[in-house]
Amino acid sequence: MRILAKKNLVHHYAPILSLLLCTVLLLSCEQQEGQPLTEEVHALPSYIGTIFAVGDSLTAGLGVMEGEAWPALLEKKLQNKGYNWQVINAGISGETSSGVLSRIKWILARKPEIVILETGGNDGLRGIPPSVIRENINKAVQMLQENNVTVVLAGMQIVENLGAEYTREFADIYPSIARERNCLLIPFFLQEVAGEPALNQADMIHPNEEGHKIIAETLYPYVFQVL
Repeated sequence: MRILAKKNLVHHYAPILSLLLCTVLLLSCEQQEGQPLTEEVHALPSYIGTIFAVGDSLTAGLGVMEGEAWPALLEKKLQNKGYNWQVINAGISGETSSGVLSRIKWILARKPEIVILETGGNDGLRGIPPSVIRENINKAVQMLQENNVTVVLAGMQIVENLGAEYTREFADIYPSIARERNCLLIPFFLQEVAGEPALNQADMIHPNEEGHKIIAETLYPYVFQVL
């Protein structure tokens, strides 16, 4: 009698157990099928275009966090204004104008629409002849433009430790290239930042977080013109 009662009990609950099992399997399948869709929704955002910030330690953000360097701040400002552009920090500390020229093909392979070009400061500190600096930057701008990249050229200045003539020739590099190549020129990249203790690190060369904020504000109107 006990054996019969157990058989009847199993028989009685069998449909319920089957229903529960089917429900669990169905939910499991839905979760697995939905997983790729969730990953697709959370994929990298679709940007309208790409801006490459090419330069030396002033662009790389030496001494500050990556998110506090001006390329990241510029991207944030653009997106806050409704311009969904990606700004990639392609700065390399210590790089000279010849270094920039040597990696133009690498930059072009990433297919940026705009390049903000900041270089030459390290050349000036090393006393490289202005004619050599000009030739390197001019060639870099030419190669970018020939591949339909819009160039925003950042003008640089140096202290008069190498004499007034060198300082004058160095400062003239950027406006002369801008005239020849018909590219947009930022007259002085470190405007309102250079020489200000509160906006620079202890070396008085590299901007601190506050300095990078001002650089981003300085660059924004020029980038806005070419969007």
